[in-house]
Amino acid sequence: MSKTSTTDFTVRVQAEDFDVLAETEILTKGRKDVGAIVTFTGLCRDEGGALEALELEHYPGMAEAQISKFAQQAVERWPLTGLTIIHRFGKIPPGDNIVLVIATSPHRRAAFEAADFLMDFLKTKAPFWKKEHLREASEGTWVEAKAADDADAARWDAPKTK
Repeated sequence: MSKTSTTDFTVRVQAEDFDVLAETEILTKGRKDVGAIVTFTGLCRDEGGALEALELEHYPGMAEAQISKFAQQAVERWPLTGLTIIHRFGKIPPGDNIVLVIATSPHRRAAFEAADFLMDFLKTKAPFWKKEHLREASEGTWVEAKAADDADAARWDAPKTK
């Protein structure tokens, strides 16, 4: 866990699944200053029934450091009261959780924008590599980055202050 002057944030990269409700309770229990909770849970989709699993690889230590760097940017840009980011790695079957971002704030707009900002970062700059394992293929294929994801992330380039 990292600490800024007013906001704690947690970053975890793990193979194990996570419990969205339990993670939300950790951020909000006993708090009276939270007016908004925004959660984003990314799931592995089955690509029309063709996907057996999505395999996520990462660079241990570097992934956590890069995610923490962007979490710090989020707590500096928006008035957040808490932030949790969990990203899984390993072979993940369709329907299972991949990523969780929870942003809490006194106000909804800050929580929404911070969560959106972090998901754009996770899609474009976090050091994860994805390989799709299709049901009808003997070997997996690496997933290429998408220009649309880069375009979404570009909107955050202008600095914002609290």
